[in-house]
Amino acid sequence: MPAADTDADLARHASKMAKKKAARDKIMAGKEGEKGLIIVHTGPGKGKSSSGFGMILRCIAHGMPCAVVQFIKGAWDTGERRLIEGHFAELCQFHAMGEGFTWETQDKARDIVMARKGWEKAKELIRDPEIRFVLLDEINIALRYDYLDIDEVVSFLQTEKPPLTHVCLTGRNAKEALIGAADLVTEMTLVKHPFRAGVKGQPGVEF
Repeated sequence: MPAADTDADLARHASKMAKKKAARDKIMAGKEGEKGLIIVHTGPGKGKSSSGFGMILRCIAHGMPCAVVQFIKGAWDTGERRLIEGHFAELCQFHAMGEGFTWETQDKARDIVMARKGWEKAKELIRDPEIRFVLLDEINIALRYDYLDIDEVVSFLQTEKPPLTHVCLTGRNAKEALIGAADLVTEMTLVKHPFRAGVKGQPGVEF
């Protein structure tokens, strides 16, 4: 059992925390204004879409109109789709445009057509100034296979996205041009995954 802190220990801790707070307050005092962010979640680890949907739920909690365009998982019956369409459709539009991963559809031409349809819907939603957050789920996969033109996507986000609209793009292997244009980039690192031990995706965890 750890020894109890002495009065001197507690005083040192309080002093240290006070200095940290003063430094933090000084940093925050230099921040001002709002900005619509370009956000990228990429990397081989789990959590890219999960994090994006976490932000969608934050938007819903704040009463902020938002939207989802799914580029790959459109054929899946996911928990997030059930929740949003069943309970929050008035605040969050949900557009499932994909038909599965490339190795499932085995039809490159159709995959490209569906990716283009998804991107056209995404542009429509992003242009709407009433929608404050748009999640482009797994768009990085469509960009990786060149089903969409990366230069077109980056140019649109930089020139046509309303100033206060946030856009989150998820999927592994994000292209360097997108990473360079983004305001916030998080790379999910794979440390351990049950799939490698023969465990299939679990409801509530994977979908």
